[in-house]
Amino acid sequence: MSERYDKGLKKFSEVIGKKGEELLGVLQEVSPDMTKYIAEFAFGDIYSTGEELETKERELIILASLVTAGANTEIEVHTHAAVNVGVSPKKIIRMFLQCIPYVGFPKVIDALLIAKKVFEERKVKI
Repeated sequence: MSERYDKGLKKFSEVIGKKGEELLGVLQEVSPDMTKYIAEFAFGDIYSTGEELETKERELIILASLVTAGANTEIEVHTHAAVNVGVSPKKIIRMFLQCIPYVGFPKVIDALLIAKKVFEERKVKI
């Protein structure tokens, strides 16, 4: 692959960890192009650049965007990632609650239930 791919995959593995790698494995079977786009563009070009945002901030922004989109699979993956990079469960929950006026109760309830599952799985106290 390319240098972009290697850079992005390294950042992806560093931040997302095991759950994300499992998802990439499944996507690789269905669409190798999608894994390339995730590695090169999302993590090689976007996530890996710009010192203005800390990794914790990036994950909170990503989670807010995913709640807005109702992207539950990715909410689970990035909730794991947020915990991986040191975002507290209370901060994740508060960020989801902040989204209620903008995205509605149903999407936030889904996100909270996903977060609860992740926290339980990882044995992280709320």
